[in-house]
Amino acid sequence: MSLDARVLTDWFAERARPLPWRAAGVSAWGVLVSEIMLQQTPVARVEPSWHEWMARWPRPSDLAAATPADVLRMWGKLGYPRRALRLREAAEVIAREHNDTVPSDVDTLLALPGIGAYTARAVAAFAYRKRCPVVDTNVRRVIARAVHGAGDAGPASTTRDLADADALLPDDDETAAQLSAALMELGQTICTVRNPRCADCPVFDACAWQRNGRPAYNGPAKPTQKFAGTDRQVRGLLLDVLRDTSSPVPKSRLDIVWSDAGQRERCLDSLLVDGLVEQTADGLFALPGDH
Repeated sequence: MSLDARVLTDWFAERARPLPWRAAGVSAWGVLVSEIMLQQTPVARVEPSWHEWMARWPRPSDLAAATPADVLRMWGKLGYPRRALRLREAAEVIAREHNDTVPSDVDTLLALPGIGAYTARAVAAFAYRKRCPVVDTNVRRVIARAVHGAGDAGPASTTRDLADADALLPDDDETAAQLSAALMELGQTICTVRNPRCADCPVFDACAWQRNGRPAYNGPAKPTQKFAGTDRQVRGLLLDVLRDTSSPVPKSRLDIVWSDAGQRERCLDSLLVDGLVEQTADGLFALPGDH
C-alpha cells in the first residue's frame, strides 16, 4: 500500500491554503488552539476567532488566568462551548506543570483535559513535526479511495485507520509530518465527499478508485446532523443571552428564547450540569464566574 509521498508533499507545498496556524513561527499553543476550534467547525468560522484568541491569550498561562465567562464570550458562535472550558483547563495544566509549553509527546498530551487521540496526534505532527499518523474523516476518505479503491470509508476503526495511515508515512519525521498535512488537505479541498475534483488530484494516476471505475459507496449510511430545533440550538440561544450581558439575569430572560418549556428546562439543566451556566444564591443565572 503506497502513495508517492514526494508527489503529495510537493503538491501541498504549492497548493495548501495559507491558514494562519500553518504559518512559520506559530507556537504549539497556536496549533493546539486551532485544532480544538476546528473540531466540527468550518475553517471559515474558525480563522477570525483564532486570530482574536491568539491576540488576547498568546500563551497557555494567559488563557489560564482568564475567567470562564470571558472564555465563553470569546468562544462566541463557534459551537460546542464545552471545548472552550476544557481548553482553559488544559491551559491551566500546561502553565502549571509544563512550564507554559504545550507538550510534544502524545501520551503527555492525552493526559491534558479535553485532549483526545486525534488532537494529541495532530499537535505532535503539525506543531512538533513528528512522524505520527493523524486520521480524520478527510484522511480516511483519501485512503479509502486512493489506496483501497472504495467510494468512501466505512465505519471508523481506530486500529485499522491508524495502521492504514502509518503505512503511508515515510520514516523521516519532517517528511511524514508534511505528508500527514497533505493527506488532510487533499481530503478537505480535492477528494471531497461530493463532487471530488479528480482532474486536479496530484495522485490521480495512482488512485485505485479511478482504476476501479469510481464505484459508488455502498456501505452503511452515515448519520446526518441537523441543527434546527435540536437541544444544541436551544442551549446556544440560552448562552447567547448570558454572553450579551455582564451581570446575572432572571430566569424570565431565558424563558423567552424558546417556546417549548420542557425542552428549554432540559437544556438549561444540562448547561448547569456542564458548568457552562451557574445559578446565583438569589436564583439568577450567569456565565461561570460572572457574578
